[in-house]
Amino acid sequence: MGWAEHAIWWQVYPLGFCGAPIRDADAAPAPRLNRLLGWLDYAVRLGVSGLLLGPIFASQSHGYDSLDQFRIDPRLGGDAEFDALVAACEERGLRLLLDGVFSHVGAEHPDVVRALAEGPSGPMAGLFDIDWDAPGGPTPRVFEGHRPLVRLNHASDQAVQYTTRVMEHWLARGADGWRLDAAYSVSTDFWARVLSAVRGHYPDAWFLGEVIHGDYARFVASSGVDSVTQYELWKAIWSSINDRNLFELNWALTRHNGFLASFTPNTFIGNHDVTRLASVVGADGAVAASAILLTLGGVPSIYYGDEQGFTGVKEQGLGGDDAIRPAFPDAPSELADWGRGIHRAHQDLIGLRRRNPWLTTATTTTSHLENKRCSYRTSAAGRSAHLDVDIDLTAAPSVTIRDADGRILWAQHHAPR
Repeated sequence: MGWAEHAIWWQVYPLGFCGAPIRDADAAPAPRLNRLLGWLDYAVRLGVSGLLLGPIFASQSHGYDSLDQFRIDPRLGGDAEFDALVAACEERGLRLLLDGVFSHVGAEHPDVVRALAEGPSGPMAGLFDIDWDAPGGPTPRVFEGHRPLVRLNHASDQAVQYTTRVMEHWLARGADGWRLDAAYSVSTDFWARVLSAVRGHYPDAWFLGEVIHGDYARFVASSGVDSVTQYELWKAIWSSINDRNLFELNWALTRHNGFLASFTPNTFIGNHDVTRLASVVGADGAVAASAILLTLGGVPSIYYGDEQGFTGVKEQGLGGDDAIRPAFPDAPSELADWGRGIHRAHQDLIGLRRRNPWLTTATTTTSHLENKRCSYRTSAAGRSAHLDVDIDLTAAPSVTIRDADGRILWAQHHAPR
Protein backbone atom coordinates (compact mmCIF):
# COMPACT_ATOMS: atom_id res chain seq x y z
CA MET A 1 0.00 0.00 0.00
CA GLY A 2 2.94 2.36 0.45
CA TRP A 3 2.17 5.75 1.98
CA ALA A 4 -1.59 5.05 1.92
CA GLU A 5 -1.15 2.25 4.46
CA HIS A 6 -1.56 4.74 7.29
CA ALA A 7 -3.81 7.26 5.56
CA ILE A 8 -6.75 8.85 7.37
CA TRP A 9 -8.69 11.20 5.12
CA TRP A 10 -10.66 14.34 5.86
CA GLN A 11 -13.20 14.39 3.05
CA VAL A 12 -14.24 17.86 1.92
CA TYR A 13 -16.74 18.98 -0.74
CA PRO A 14 -14.93 22.16 -1.85
CA LEU A 15 -17.75 23.98 -3.65
CA GLY A 16 -19.89 23.74 -0.53
CA PHE A 17 -17.12 24.14 2.03
CA CYS A 18 -15.82 27.29 0.34
CA GLY A 19 -19.25 28.86 -0.08
CA ALA A 20 -19.36 28.78 -3.88
CA PRO A 21 -22.73 29.33 -5.59
CA ILE A 22 -23.67 25.76 -6.57
CA ARG A 23 -26.31 26.52 -9.18
CA ASP A 24 -24.62 29.52 -10.76
CA ALA A 25 -21.63 28.32 -12.73
CA ASP A 26 -21.45 31.74 -14.38
CA ALA A 27 -20.85 33.51 -11.07
CA ALA A 28 -17.93 35.91 -11.01
CA PRO A 29 -14.62 34.06 -10.62
CA ALA A 30 -13.25 34.13 -7.09
CA PRO A 31 -10.28 32.47 -5.33
CA ARG A 32 -12.52 30.61 -2.88
CA LEU A 33 -10.25 27.55 -2.80
CA ASN A 34 -7.91 29.63 -0.65
CA ARG A 35 -10.43 29.29 2.18
CA LEU A 36 -9.19 25.73 2.63
CA LEU A 37 -5.72 27.01 3.52
CA GLY A 38 -6.98 28.32 6.84
CA TRP A 39 -8.26 24.87 7.77
CA LEU A 40 -5.19 22.76 7.07
CA ASP A 41 -3.80 23.18 10.58
CA TYR A 42 -7.23 22.21 11.89
CA ALA A 43 -6.98 19.03 9.80
CA VAL A 44 -3.53 18.32 11.23
CA ARG A 45 -4.79 18.83 14.79
CA LEU A 46 -7.71 16.55 14.06
CA GLY A 47 -5.11 13.90 13.24
CA VAL A 48 -5.84 13.15 9.60
CA SER A 49 -3.09 12.64 7.07
CA GLY A 50 -4.71 13.96 3.92
CA LEU A 51 -7.56 15.73 2.16
CA LEU A 52 -10.01 13.78 0.03
CA LEU A 53 -11.48 16.55 -2.09
CA GLY A 54 -14.75 16.57 -3.99
CA PRO A 55 -14.79 18.01 -7.53
CA ILE A 56 -12.71 21.13 -8.13
CA PHE A 57 -12.87 21.31 -11.92
CA ALA A 58 -14.96 23.60 -14.11
CA SER A 59 -18.54 22.36 -14.17
CA GLN A 60 -22.15 23.30 -14.88
CA SER A 61 -23.28 23.28 -11.23
CA HIS A 62 -22.38 20.78 -8.49
CA GLY A 63 -19.04 19.62 -9.84
CA TYR A 64 -20.11 16.21 -11.08
CA ASP A 65 -21.21 17.72 -14.41
CA SER A 66 -17.79 18.80 -15.64
CA LEU A 67 -17.09 21.21 -18.46
CA ASP A 68 -13.29 21.07 -18.39
CA GLN A 69 -11.30 18.71 -16.19
CA PHE A 70 -8.05 20.44 -17.08
CA ARG A 71 -9.22 23.68 -15.47
CA ILE A 72 -10.01 24.62 -11.87
CA ASP A 73 -13.61 25.75 -11.45
CA PRO A 74 -13.56 29.58 -11.68
CA ARG A 75 -15.89 29.66 -8.66
CA LEU A 76 -12.94 28.25 -6.71
CA GLY A 77 -10.09 30.04 -8.47
CA GLY A 78 -7.47 28.80 -10.87
CA ASP A 79 -4.09 27.13 -11.12
CA ALA A 80 -2.54 29.57 -8.65
CA GLU A 81 -5.02 28.58 -5.95
CA PHE A 82 -4.49 24.87 -6.63
CA ASP A 83 -0.72 25.27 -6.51
CA ALA A 84 -1.01 27.13 -3.21
CA LEU A 85 -3.11 24.32 -1.77
CA VAL A 86 -0.63 21.69 -2.92
CA ALA A 87 2.28 23.62 -1.40
CA ALA A 88 0.47 24.16 1.89
CA CYS A 89 -0.45 20.47 2.11
CA GLU A 90 3.11 19.39 1.36
CA GLU A 91 4.41 21.75 4.03
CA ARG A 92 2.21 19.98 6.60
CA GLY A 93 2.71 16.45 5.33
CA LEU A 94 -0.89 16.18 4.12
CA ARG A 95 -1.68 14.07 1.07
CA LEU A 96 -4.17 15.24 -1.57
CA LEU A 97 -6.73 13.02 -3.29
CA LEU A 98 -8.80 14.46 -6.14
CA ASP A 99 -12.28 13.48 -7.30
CA GLY A 100 -12.22 12.21 -10.89
CA VAL A 101 -15.57 12.11 -12.66
CA PHE A 102 -14.78 9.87 -15.62
CA SER A 103 -18.10 8.09 -15.86
CA HIS A 104 -19.71 11.13 -17.47
CA VAL A 105 -19.39 14.84 -18.19
CA GLY A 106 -21.85 17.71 -18.27
CA ALA A 107 -24.17 17.84 -21.27
CA GLU A 108 -22.89 21.36 -21.96
CA HIS A 109 -19.28 20.19 -22.18
CA PRO A 110 -17.78 21.85 -25.29
CA ASP A 111 -16.63 18.50 -26.66
CA VAL A 112 -20.14 17.03 -26.34
CA VAL A 113 -21.55 20.01 -28.22
CA ARG A 114 -18.83 19.65 -30.86
CA ALA A 115 -19.37 15.90 -31.22
CA LEU A 116 -23.08 16.33 -31.82
CA ALA A 117 -22.48 19.15 -34.30
CA GLU A 118 -19.81 17.31 -36.32
CA GLY A 119 -21.52 13.92 -36.40
CA PRO A 120 -20.20 10.33 -36.21
CA SER A 121 -17.20 11.07 -38.42
CA GLY A 122 -16.00 14.02 -36.33
CA PRO A 123 -12.86 13.85 -34.16
CA MET A 124 -14.85 13.89 -30.89
CA ALA A 125 -17.37 11.22 -31.90
CA GLY A 126 -15.59 8.35 -30.17
CA LEU A 127 -15.21 10.04 -26.81
CA PHE A 128 -18.88 9.96 -25.85
CA ASP A 129 -21.57 7.30 -25.85
CA ILE A 130 -23.94 8.67 -28.49
CA ASP A 131 -26.70 6.83 -30.30
CA TRP A 132 -26.16 8.23 -33.77
CA ASP A 133 -29.15 6.37 -35.22
CA ALA A 134 -31.79 7.39 -32.67
CA PRO A 135 -35.18 8.18 -34.28
CA GLY A 136 -35.10 11.81 -33.14
CA GLY A 137 -31.52 12.34 -34.20
CA PRO A 138 -28.19 11.75 -32.41
CA THR A 139 -28.90 11.16 -28.71
CA PRO A 140 -26.25 11.00 -25.98
CA ARG A 141 -26.65 8.21 -23.47
CA VAL A 142 -26.85 9.64 -19.97
CA PHE A 143 -25.78 8.62 -16.47
CA GLU A 144 -28.52 6.89 -14.48
CA GLY A 145 -31.30 8.82 -16.15
CA HIS A 146 -29.81 12.28 -15.50
CA ARG A 147 -30.10 14.18 -18.79
CA PRO A 148 -27.43 16.79 -17.87
CA LEU A 149 -24.83 13.99 -17.51
CA VAL A 150 -23.48 12.47 -20.74
CA ARG A 151 -21.63 9.16 -20.60
CA LEU A 152 -18.16 8.66 -21.96
CA ASN A 153 -17.73 5.83 -24.44
CA HIS A 154 -15.67 3.60 -22.18
CA ALA A 155 -15.08 1.05 -24.94
CA SER A 156 -13.09 3.57 -26.95
CA ASP A 157 -9.37 4.26 -26.97
CA GLN A 158 -10.27 7.94 -27.01
CA ALA A 159 -11.92 7.76 -23.57
CA VAL A 160 -8.96 5.83 -22.16
CA GLN A 161 -6.52 8.42 -23.48
CA TYR A 162 -8.64 11.33 -22.25
CA THR A 163 -8.96 9.94 -18.72
CA THR A 164 -5.27 9.09 -18.59
CA ARG A 165 -4.31 12.62 -19.65
CA VAL A 166 -6.52 14.23 -17.02
CA MET A 167 -5.17 12.02 -14.24
CA GLU A 168 -1.54 12.54 -15.20
CA HIS A 169 -1.99 16.30 -15.61
CA TRP A 170 -3.01 16.77 -11.96
CA LEU A 171 -0.67 14.12 -10.57
CA ALA A 172 2.15 16.08 -12.21
CA ARG A 173 0.89 19.19 -10.45
CA GLY A 174 1.04 17.59 -7.02
CA ALA A 175 -2.02 15.39 -6.43
CA ASP A 176 -1.34 12.03 -4.77
CA GLY A 177 -4.18 10.02 -6.25
CA TRP A 178 -7.79 9.89 -7.33
CA ARG A 179 -11.22 8.99 -6.08
CA LEU A 180 -13.04 7.54 -9.08
CA ASP A 181 -16.62 8.75 -8.98
CA ALA A 182 -19.31 6.21 -9.95
CA ALA A 183 -16.57 3.68 -10.68
CA TYR A 184 -19.18 0.93 -10.33
CA SER A 185 -20.90 2.15 -13.51
CA VAL A 186 -17.83 1.69 -15.70
CA SER A 187 -16.30 -1.52 -17.02
CA THR A 188 -13.38 -2.75 -14.94
CA ASP A 189 -11.52 -3.31 -18.21
CA PHE A 190 -11.59 0.44 -18.78
CA TRP A 191 -10.16 1.17 -15.34
CA ALA A 192 -7.49 -1.51 -15.80
CA ARG A 193 -6.32 0.09 -19.05
CA VAL A 194 -6.26 3.61 -17.60
CA LEU A 195 -4.64 2.76 -14.28
CA SER A 196 -1.99 0.60 -15.89
CA ALA A 197 -0.97 3.53 -18.06
CA VAL A 198 -1.03 6.05 -15.20
CA ARG A 199 0.92 3.83 -12.81
CA GLY A 200 3.63 3.56 -15.44
CA HIS A 201 4.42 7.21 -14.76
CA TYR A 202 3.11 7.58 -11.19
CA PRO A 203 3.65 4.27 -9.40
CA ASP A 204 2.92 5.74 -5.95
CA ALA A 205 -0.50 7.15 -6.88
CA TRP A 206 -3.47 5.74 -4.93
CA PHE A 207 -6.85 5.02 -6.50
CA LEU A 208 -10.16 4.71 -4.69
CA GLY A 209 -13.18 3.47 -6.61
CA GLU A 210 -16.70 4.44 -5.62
CA VAL A 211 -18.50 1.10 -5.48
CA ILE A 212 -21.82 0.78 -3.66
CA HIS A 213 -23.08 -2.75 -4.29
CA GLY A 214 -21.61 -5.91 -5.75
CA ASP A 215 -18.46 -7.95 -5.38
CA TYR A 216 -15.92 -5.53 -3.92
CA ALA A 217 -12.98 -7.92 -4.06
CA ARG A 218 -13.60 -8.86 -7.67
CA PHE A 219 -13.89 -5.20 -8.65
CA VAL A 220 -10.54 -4.41 -7.03
CA ALA A 221 -8.82 -7.39 -8.62
CA SER A 222 -10.11 -6.77 -12.14
CA SER A 223 -9.96 -2.95 -12.21
CA GLY A 224 -6.58 -2.35 -10.59
CA VAL A 225 -7.86 0.17 -8.02
CA ASP A 226 -6.29 0.10 -4.57
CA SER A 227 -9.52 0.35 -2.62
CA VAL A 228 -13.28 0.79 -2.87
CA THR A 229 -15.87 2.52 -0.70
CA GLN A 230 -17.17 0.09 1.94
CA TYR A 231 -20.86 0.94 1.84
CA GLU A 232 -21.86 -2.36 3.44
CA LEU A 233 -20.04 -1.41 6.63
CA TRP A 234 -21.33 2.19 6.52
CA LYS A 235 -24.90 0.94 6.43
CA ALA A 236 -24.37 -1.66 9.14
CA ILE A 237 -22.80 0.79 11.59
CA TRP A 238 -25.53 3.41 11.52
CA SER A 239 -28.36 0.94 11.12
CA SER A 240 -27.21 -1.24 14.02
CA ILE A 241 -27.07 1.78 16.32
CA ASN A 242 -30.36 3.20 15.08
CA ASP A 243 -32.27 -0.10 15.29
CA ARG A 244 -30.47 -1.44 18.37
CA ASN A 245 -29.57 -4.53 16.36
CA LEU A 246 -25.87 -5.33 16.65
CA PHE A 247 -26.36 -8.61 14.81
CA GLU A 248 -26.31 -6.55 11.61
CA LEU A 249 -22.94 -5.07 12.56
CA ASN A 250 -21.58 -8.51 13.36
CA TRP A 251 -22.66 -9.80 9.95
CA ALA A 252 -20.93 -6.86 8.26
CA LEU A 253 -17.75 -7.38 10.30
CA THR A 254 -17.58 -10.97 9.07
CA ARG A 255 -17.88 -9.73 5.50
CA HIS A 256 -15.32 -7.01 6.21
CA ASN A 257 -12.80 -9.58 7.39
CA GLY A 258 -13.17 -11.31 4.04
CA PHE A 259 -12.50 -8.10 2.13
CA LEU A 260 -9.39 -7.38 4.21
CA ALA A 261 -7.94 -10.68 3.06
CA SER A 262 -7.52 -9.29 -0.46
CA PHE A 263 -7.54 -5.47 -0.21
CA THR A 264 -7.94 -2.63 2.29
CA PRO A 265 -11.36 -0.95 1.97
CA ASN A 266 -12.08 2.74 2.41
CA THR A 267 -14.24 2.87 5.54
CA PHE A 268 -16.51 5.77 6.47
CA ILE A 269 -19.65 6.73 8.35
CA GLY A 270 -20.49 9.82 6.32
CA ASN A 271 -19.89 11.41 2.93
CA HIS A 272 -21.24 13.98 0.49
CA ASP A 273 -24.06 11.72 -0.73
CA VAL A 274 -25.80 10.61 2.49
CA THR A 275 -27.72 12.10 5.39
CA ARG A 276 -25.46 13.20 8.23
CA LEU A 277 -25.03 10.50 10.84
CA ALA A 278 -25.93 12.79 13.76
CA SER A 279 -29.29 13.40 12.07
CA VAL A 280 -29.97 9.66 12.12
CA VAL A 281 -28.54 8.40 15.42
CA GLY A 282 -27.99 11.59 17.45
CA ALA A 283 -24.76 12.97 18.88
CA ASP A 284 -24.04 9.99 21.16
CA GLY A 285 -24.73 7.55 18.36
CA ALA A 286 -22.45 9.47 16.03
CA VAL A 287 -19.56 9.32 18.51
CA ALA A 288 -20.15 5.60 19.05
CA ALA A 289 -20.11 5.09 15.28
CA SER A 290 -16.78 6.93 15.05
CA ALA A 291 -15.32 4.70 17.76
CA ILE A 292 -16.38 1.63 15.81
CA LEU A 293 -15.04 3.03 12.53
CA LEU A 294 -11.64 3.87 13.98
CA THR A 295 -11.09 0.48 15.61
CA LEU A 296 -11.66 -1.52 12.42
CA GLY A 297 -9.35 -2.40 9.56
CA GLY A 298 -9.45 -0.11 6.55
CA VAL A 299 -8.44 3.31 5.28
CA PRO A 300 -10.92 5.59 7.07
CA SER A 301 -12.28 8.93 5.96
CA ILE A 302 -14.04 11.55 8.08
CA TYR A 303 -16.55 13.74 6.27
CA TYR A 304 -16.05 17.40 7.09
CA GLY A 305 -18.40 18.53 9.83
CA ASP A 306 -19.03 15.02 11.18
CA GLU A 307 -16.17 15.62 13.61
CA GLN A 308 -18.23 18.55 14.91
CA GLY A 309 -21.55 16.69 15.05
CA PHE A 310 -23.06 18.55 12.10
CA THR A 311 -26.58 17.52 11.12
CA GLY A 312 -28.19 17.57 7.68
CA VAL A 313 -30.70 15.50 5.76
CA LYS A 314 -30.25 14.51 2.14
CA GLU A 315 -33.39 15.13 0.13
CA GLN A 316 -34.46 14.45 -3.43
CA GLY A 317 -34.77 17.21 -6.00
CA LEU A 318 -33.01 20.46 -6.75
CA GLY A 319 -30.91 21.56 -3.78
CA GLY A 320 -31.40 18.25 -2.01
CA ASP A 321 -27.70 17.99 -1.21
CA ASP A 322 -27.27 21.51 0.14
CA ALA A 323 -27.83 20.57 3.80
CA ILE A 324 -25.13 17.89 3.74
CA ARG A 325 -22.61 20.02 1.79
CA PRO A 326 -22.56 23.25 3.81
CA ALA A 327 -20.14 26.14 3.89
CA PHE A 328 -17.66 26.18 6.75
CA PRO A 329 -16.87 29.45 8.55
CA ASP A 330 -13.81 31.45 7.58
CA ALA A 331 -11.73 30.06 10.45
CA PRO A 332 -11.92 27.22 13.01
CA SER A 333 -12.32 29.79 15.80
CA GLU A 334 -15.78 30.58 14.39
CA LEU A 335 -17.15 27.07 14.91
CA ALA A 336 -19.99 26.75 17.42
CA ASP A 337 -19.12 25.60 20.94
CA TRP A 338 -21.57 22.69 20.85
CA GLY A 339 -19.27 20.69 18.59
CA ARG A 340 -16.26 20.71 20.92
CA GLY A 341 -17.03 17.47 22.74
CA ILE A 342 -17.52 15.50 19.55
CA HIS A 343 -14.42 17.08 18.05
CA ARG A 344 -12.37 16.09 21.10
CA ALA A 345 -13.67 12.53 20.84
CA HIS A 346 -12.57 12.38 17.18
CA GLN A 347 -9.12 13.70 18.06
CA ASP A 348 -8.73 11.07 20.78
CA LEU A 349 -9.95 8.23 18.58
CA ILE A 350 -7.82 9.23 15.61
CA GLY A 351 -4.84 9.58 17.94
CA LEU A 352 -5.48 6.08 19.28
CA ARG A 353 -5.56 4.74 15.75
CA ARG A 354 -2.34 6.47 14.75
CA ARG A 355 -0.60 5.03 17.80
CA ASN A 356 -1.72 1.58 16.62
CA PRO A 357 -1.02 1.65 12.87
CA TRP A 358 -1.50 -2.11 12.61
CA LEU A 359 -5.24 -1.37 12.76
CA THR A 360 -5.20 -0.63 9.02
CA THR A 361 -5.21 -4.32 8.14
CA ALA A 362 -6.60 -5.74 11.39
CA THR A 363 -9.56 -8.12 11.49
CA THR A 364 -12.17 -8.66 14.19
CA THR A 365 -13.42 -11.56 16.28
CA THR A 366 -16.72 -11.23 18.12
CA SER A 367 -16.72 -12.54 21.69
CA HIS A 368 -20.20 -11.46 22.84
CA LEU A 369 -23.30 -10.61 20.85
CA GLU A 370 -26.79 -9.47 21.79
CA ASN A 371 -29.15 -7.04 20.09
CA LYS A 372 -27.95 -4.15 22.26
CA ARG A 373 -24.53 -5.35 23.41
CA CYS A 374 -21.54 -6.52 21.45
CA SER A 375 -17.85 -7.11 22.18
CA TYR A 376 -15.22 -7.67 19.52
CA ARG A 377 -11.45 -7.96 19.46
CA THR A 378 -9.47 -6.22 16.75
CA SER A 379 -6.09 -7.79 16.02
CA ALA A 380 -3.54 -8.18 13.28
CA ALA A 381 -2.09 -11.47 12.12
CA GLY A 382 1.22 -12.29 13.70
CA ARG A 383 0.97 -9.61 16.40
CA SER A 384 0.24 -9.91 20.10
CA ALA A 385 -1.24 -6.41 20.24
CA HIS A 386 -5.00 -6.12 20.08
CA LEU A 387 -7.88 -3.91 21.14
CA ASP A 388 -11.08 -5.04 22.84
CA VAL A 389 -14.15 -3.00 22.00
CA ASP A 390 -17.41 -3.10 23.98
CA ILE A 391 -20.58 -1.55 22.54
CA ASP A 392 -23.59 -0.91 24.77
CA LEU A 393 -26.86 0.34 23.30
CA THR A 394 -29.10 -0.41 26.28
CA ALA A 395 -29.40 3.31 27.02
CA ALA A 396 -27.53 6.11 25.26
CA PRO A 397 -25.00 4.49 22.88
CA SER A 398 -21.57 4.03 24.42
CA VAL A 399 -18.28 2.38 23.47
CA THR A 400 -15.31 1.37 25.61
CA ILE A 401 -11.91 0.45 24.16
CA ARG A 402 -9.32 -1.57 26.13
CA ASP A 403 -5.77 -2.59 25.35
CA ALA A 404 -4.26 -6.08 25.57
CA ASP A 405 -3.76 -5.65 29.34
CA GLY A 406 -7.39 -4.71 29.90
CA ARG A 407 -6.68 -1.04 30.54
CA ILE A 408 -9.26 1.41 29.28
CA LEU A 409 -7.77 3.46 26.45
CA TRP A 410 -10.95 5.35 25.62
CA ALA A 411 -14.48 5.42 26.99
CA GLN A 412 -17.37 7.37 25.58
CA HIS A 413 -18.72 10.39 27.41
CA HIS A 414 -22.18 11.46 26.36
CA ALA A 415 -22.10 14.45 24.03
CA PRO A 416 -24.08 17.45 25.22
CA ARG A 417 -26.33 18.98 22.56
